[in-house]
Amino acid sequence: MFKGGVPDPSSDTLAQRLWGGLVLQDQDKSQRKIPGGVMSEGQAERNSSSASPPSLVNTSGLSISSLSSSSFFSNHHHASFYSPSTSSSPSVLSLTPPLPPSVELSAVLTDTRLTLDVYQRGTAALPLLWASIPGQLGGLQYLRLGSEDKPGLDGALDVIPHLTELRSLAIRGHCFYDSQGDPLPGLLTTLPASFSSLTHLVHLDLSFNQLSCLPSCLLILPALSSLLLCHNRLSALPHDIGQLCCLTYLSLLGNELVSLPPSLGQLKSLQTLDLSYNLLQHLPDEIGSLEELVKLELSHNKLKQLPESIGSLFSLRELVIYSNDLHMIPHCLKNRPLLKIDVRDNPLGQPPIHPPLPPTPDHAEAKVLELHLGYNQHSFCVSPAGCHVFLPGGAELLFPPGCLETATRLEWVEKRPERKWVWLEEHEILLSRPLELRPHGITFIKPVEVCVPYRRTKRRQVVVRRFDGQSWSTLPTDLRRGSDSHSSHPGGRPARLACCSVSQFSWFMAVSHPVKDSCSVTPAGALLVSSSDPGIKLHFPPDSTVQTRTIILQVLQVSVSEVQAVCGDPQARVSPLLCLSQTPSTHFLQPIKVQIPLPSGVTGHTVDMSCLHLLHGDPAAQTWTDITSQVSLYVTHLYAIFYVTHFSWYWLWYTTQRCVSGVVRKVYQRLKQFKVQFLVLQRRTDASQVLLQCLPANKQL
Repeated sequence: MFKGGVPDPSSDTLAQRLWGGLVLQDQDKSQRKIPGGVMSEGQAERNSSSASPPSLVNTSGLSISSLSSSSFFSNHHHASFYSPSTSSSPSVLSLTPPLPPSVELSAVLTDTRLTLDVYQRGTAALPLLWASIPGQLGGLQYLRLGSEDKPGLDGALDVIPHLTELRSLAIRGHCFYDSQGDPLPGLLTTLPASFSSLTHLVHLDLSFNQLSCLPSCLLILPALSSLLLCHNRLSALPHDIGQLCCLTYLSLLGNELVSLPPSLGQLKSLQTLDLSYNLLQHLPDEIGSLEELVKLELSHNKLKQLPESIGSLFSLRELVIYSNDLHMIPHCLKNRPLLKIDVRDNPLGQPPIHPPLPPTPDHAEAKVLELHLGYNQHSFCVSPAGCHVFLPGGAELLFPPGCLETATRLEWVEKRPERKWVWLEEHEILLSRPLELRPHGITFIKPVEVCVPYRRTKRRQVVVRRFDGQSWSTLPTDLRRGSDSHSSHPGGRPARLACCSVSQFSWFMAVSHPVKDSCSVTPAGALLVSSSDPGIKLHFPPDSTVQTRTIILQVLQVSVSEVQAVCGDPQARVSPLLCLSQTPSTHFLQPIKVQIPLPSGVTGHTVDMSCLHLLHGDPAAQTWTDITSQVSLYVTHLYAIFYVTHFSWYWLWYTTQRCVSGVVRKVYQRLKQFKVQFLVLQRRTDASQVLLQCLPANKQL
């Protein structure tokens, strides 16, 4: 990690580094070791040899003529990356595309490390480099690639088996975002059998890809100790996974695992096992054989009980089992003072709920009556038998049998949103027209389901808001598609619906806001990870609070192109905007560690710390203050880390402009405004009649 400045790249211009067909490494840089920023990489690097590969040492004394010989050229790739500048000038190595023109090769390639996951489609540069400078790449020990570009990925997979000195390899998706703010998926589906040549590989990260099964070539890697397969499509593990005898860290978070093979118990060296966010219903008894296991993550599964053999895990210090269906904790886990267990969101102590018996033919529920209303039908009658009402535009109302004692006439009307009474919180977006259901004073015997149609939103949470005439409230909301027989547009797909259960009628509307992640912090400390961006983490050390606090984290993704357009700096980069709040709001007793991703295109190797600014936002005063000099801020390879004792809004900027606070305030105010376009419709029969319609700027006409 870097703290403060970075090596001055002014003497390593692209022309100097690439002239003659080969990148020259300065002798002092080839002998300097840069520690990794990511924990797992740093662990692998500490075990590596401190000596530089022989092919990278003492190259600064070579002449240009000795480097431009034909032995460095590949006829197969010649047209791809060599282009003559003039008829008399030697050929120059060009990596544009896939890398941006302003990127120097020294920014991504150091002694033993190649980083290509910070530039979109940067993975395609690996085959070009291998064709031109195989001697330098032969000594690589650390390699990071994105997997969002299929042609570049295929070419890289052909090269990687030749890099036999690799100790750490990452081929990840979700490194970049599309124009709508959604992460680009990784396209890796398997690995070639030739990957078995990576006999020195210690750390492997294949997260955010499309692996449906574990590649068999991984099972014969003798030195592999850290394996990350998060957010893939694994539904089962191979029966011979026990062959990974050196494995100490295994993360299978966010897959589709239903069960685990007994051979998992053969991983005798395993210390951390993360199986959270899967579909596990039970664990094998053999899990009790993991005698070195220190941390076991099982949250967000469907576990109904834990095996008694789990009591044999005497090295276990942390067991995370929240959000399951556990009704009891095995007695063998009690009276373990060194074991920390997180059991939140489990029905502990409650009797198991058995599934209801299917209804008999005599008591089977009759089909609910359906009412399809037109635009001019604003009232309807509901009997005690109930009915399913379909409103124009896609809204649905479901009245269960017995919700009313007598037949009652009800009304509906869609309102145009008015700023003076439609209330939105900070960063919220209105997704529907307010739907008024009358009469307001009526009370239903059984809850009625109100489903409001909403337009598509990405990476945000959708909820239903209700207005009772005096105040607004947020209702528990379920999202689903409308009935197949009812579409908001003729011949189109059913509408997206935000549904809630109510006992009284009033005004309803759908809104979206950034996803809220929350946790309770006790004096023992806690860790909060963003569900929308796992790279954002809050570390609460022990004794940071005396009383239990409720923490809420929201992450607002911001378009880099919009920021550049507003502030006028084409080189400006920003991280996601963090909105942090707590209850109670008193300062913490210990500094809280906050980790956020560096702005896109910026790494710990290339960052100029004088251009990196941490901004503190005051949501009440709508002001932004540059607090870079007031906090402890340092960067790793991919992340920025700082410490604070109170919560508010935080935004990391990378820009060359001065007076950053004023620029940020201007950008934030502009980003809050809606971009619209106007559509003018003129009646053919009467040209004097004109309809003016206002639409979102991103809506296709």
